[in-house]
Amino acid sequence: MATRGKKAAEKVKLLMDKTEHIRNIGIIAHIDHGKTTLTDNLLAGAGVISKELAGEQLFTDSYYLEQERGITIFAANASMVYDYNGEEFLINLIDTPGHVDFGGDVTRALRAVDGAVVVVDAVEGAMPQTETVLRQAMKENVKPVLVINKVDRMINELKVDVQEMQTRLGKIIDKVNKLMLGMKKDKFAEWKLDATKGNVAFSSALYNWSISVPTMKTSGIGFGDVYEYCKQEDMKELAIKCPAYEAVLGMVIDHLPNPLEAQKYRVPVIWRGDAESEIGKSMAKCDRAGKVAFMVTSVMVDPHAGEVATGRLFSGTASRGNELVVSGAYKTNRVQQACIFMGAERVEVDNVPAGNIAALVGLKDAAVGDTLSTAEMAPFESMKHYSEPVVTVAVEAKSTKDLPRLIEVIRRLAKEDPMIRIDINEETGEHLVSGMGELHLEIITHRIQEDEKVPIIASPPIVVYRETVEVAAGPVEGKSPNRHNKFYFVVEPLDAEILKKIQSEGITVGKDKVMMRDKLMEAGMDKLEAKNVINIFEGNMLIDMTKGVQYLRETMELVQEGFEDVMLKGPLAKEKCRSLKLKLMDVKLHEDSIHRGPAQVIPAVRSAIQGAILLGKATFLEPAQEVYISVPQNLLGNVTREIQGRRGQILDITTEGDMVTLKSEAPVAEMFGFAGDIRSATEGRAIWSTEFAGFKSIPQNLFGEKVMGVRERKGMKREMPRASDFVS
Repeated sequence: MATRGKKAAEKVKLLMDKTEHIRNIGIIAHIDHGKTTLTDNLLAGAGVISKELAGEQLFTDSYYLEQERGITIFAANASMVYDYNGEEFLINLIDTPGHVDFGGDVTRALRAVDGAVVVVDAVEGAMPQTETVLRQAMKENVKPVLVINKVDRMINELKVDVQEMQTRLGKIIDKVNKLMLGMKKDKFAEWKLDATKGNVAFSSALYNWSISVPTMKTSGIGFGDVYEYCKQEDMKELAIKCPAYEAVLGMVIDHLPNPLEAQKYRVPVIWRGDAESEIGKSMAKCDRAGKVAFMVTSVMVDPHAGEVATGRLFSGTASRGNELVVSGAYKTNRVQQACIFMGAERVEVDNVPAGNIAALVGLKDAAVGDTLSTAEMAPFESMKHYSEPVVTVAVEAKSTKDLPRLIEVIRRLAKEDPMIRIDINEETGEHLVSGMGELHLEIITHRIQEDEKVPIIASPPIVVYRETVEVAAGPVEGKSPNRHNKFYFVVEPLDAEILKKIQSEGITVGKDKVMMRDKLMEAGMDKLEAKNVINIFEGNMLIDMTKGVQYLRETMELVQEGFEDVMLKGPLAKEKCRSLKLKLMDVKLHEDSIHRGPAQVIPAVRSAIQGAILLGKATFLEPAQEVYISVPQNLLGNVTREIQGRRGQILDITTEGDMVTLKSEAPVAEMFGFAGDIRSATEGRAIWSTEFAGFKSIPQNLFGEKVMGVRERKGMKREMPRASDFVS
């Protein structure tokens, strides 16, 4: 590490103990709105990198593909010290990706921080991904401040005057406030964005300048001066008078909370344990003398050091030699090193006190989302991701000698990125790798081949479907192979509101059955059904509606196993099931336990559920994306043709000046190759983005073709399954 970096690291070590002087922040935004460029400016202001290179170095984009493609792929941590009004502050910063395919990194980063710098492009305004990341921040109780970036583009490209510039900037602030009000009413009055309060800055990160109401007072530079400097393209002078880091870091220190303040209201949202317990009180007051409570937000595997778990320390002090319990794994791991991050570099420190973001080396059993503690404690809430893996590639090693290495690499990548799903196709021996989208999978296959040097053959991307029912069916009887046990199931479509509630709040069948019942009833579920839910799995529900069945309690675990089997491999084409409500209505069991073991119960449950699904008009759901496109008006026809040619629906069209913004929805299966086609259709003048829109019913005329396509790909018979195939 350069001398400059070493000095910065020494300062960080000294300030880690001063909790009031710590700010944990994330930079969040839509893709290409300038997060990494702004991060460069902040690091330059703190002396971590050279001011001359700020905006061009892209310090936190340390992976070579990030530099080549000009996008952030991995969330990057950096700690820096900034001198503000004669006092030094430690700022632990996480620069997050903006592309929708890497949204999981944003969710994980927001668990570790207390404040968010929301960056919005002055020309494009608040875009779909801005809304998504803001919603994630609000859910985690992370306080935002706003940076409106690329103000120079507004002046020089849109040719606005000073008055129009201020009106447009005001509209952006109003739009973000409106979004926040809809997401976080209880905190809105306190967190409202208002330029006069000083929690909004106006910047051009590329040209290294930024202004806010407080800096206008100290520098004497207002909107009129900014307009003139931009018109004359004299950005250097403006950057000298109003450096970007002064306005933004000043705003971060004045308006974002330190860990002592933030943990009081954040811990109750992200931790469901007893607030009056010793560890609960310790976290609420960020007590460094308490027991260790550490939330893992990312895991990377260092070829030299092994697993490196990065996350937020809410209580206690982490140091080398600590024995930490890994929640869920029921194992204890020893910390070999405690470190802080300076971009891609890890700097070892003696210990890290509560309130900091740290990297712990040597925790081989820790995974993303785990809670690490010195004593058993209730784990932190699981992180809820807004998207899910919907695109799959099949990868196989070119040479059989590389197969063990391929398995090792894929497992490691899946540990580092929880948004990757791995499945081995037993019939073909292929490894199926599922990701968030085309780009996500492209990066994964590139890392396997180029970084890990494992030659592979990758199939073209395949879209994953979900199986569901259109109508209620049953009761359907499933008999065990020995004919002594019978199970009767009814299937119904699960109400959309209930499914939404399950996913947004991460509802599971845990110890607190009353809380689960109340949440399901809030979403409109019948009280009796809500009380009897025994399993929620992959967006499906199993309910026990039986009364007084002997021996059922000891058999229920096997019933759940059969249920989960079918939910992972539905009867149509072995795709996962979704949005099903299965009710166990009656059971007849043999009195001798030897005749109602796993080999009898599981097949009976499976066949009854599969038969019920097929009788309930089984159908496919396909993943869809919302597609937002901004183009000049004269190219609108080309864009609508492109969308409609991909089975897309146009939902909304808005016009501003000579630009038209189109909101549409299209199936993911039809979106492959869209980037090249939309560029050709609009002469490269379209600004576009996508966002996951959930699963939608497949058109009836395509149903048979899609089911047969999936069955053929999986080596199954090319004929539509019938209920009689499963139940007599």
